[in-house]
Amino acid sequence: MIFSLQGTVQELTPTYAVINVQGVGYYVGISLMTSQTLVLNQQTFLFIQQIIREDAHLLFGFNTRSEKEMFNLLISVNGVGAVSALILLSTLSLDEIASAILSGNSALIQKAKGIGAKTAERIIVDLKDKVQKFSDPAANISVMVDNKIKDEALSALEVLGIPKRTSEKLADRILKQNSEISVEELVKQILKNI
Repeated sequence: MIFSLQGTVQELTPTYAVINVQGVGYYVGISLMTSQTLVLNQQTFLFIQQIIREDAHLLFGFNTRSEKEMFNLLISVNGVGAVSALILLSTLSLDEIASAILSGNSALIQKAKGIGAKTAERIIVDLKDKVQKFSDPAANISVMVDNKIKDEALSALEVLGIPKRTSEKLADRILKQNSEISVEELVKQILKNI
């Protein structure tokens, strides 16, 4: 089993790299997070997860041990393959994934291409007790506060006859710019932008 590779980055794309280790090029699937840390023709060290299937021996590389651990947790969920796990790791940071799982925010997990509502729910249920160490407690609290403020604002807007779908994206954008915003101010900002 290959645990790690140390060598030169021979080829580099956002989804894979070829690592040349003493003349042998290893094709390694990577996330965007890892891709951004690699430099073409430079030395690198990657943690490797090897997956052996009937039709292929696949290598997936990670810049940090934590990213590799999250990848392994994600692929342990029924219905989440290696490619889906890499897309999720490319879409959200480790902290965002952990926070989304801990707070039950399936909408955030579904932002990753190819992950639907059922799979997102399965990820939350299966991994809720396993992702604690990836999450920043302070960020978690702010995510929960954000969700509470967002939910209250969206409920108020629904009472005013504005569909949740219309206001949700605006709410996310406004909260990203100002996480300290009050419910009332969030409602006003959304109404101004609709």
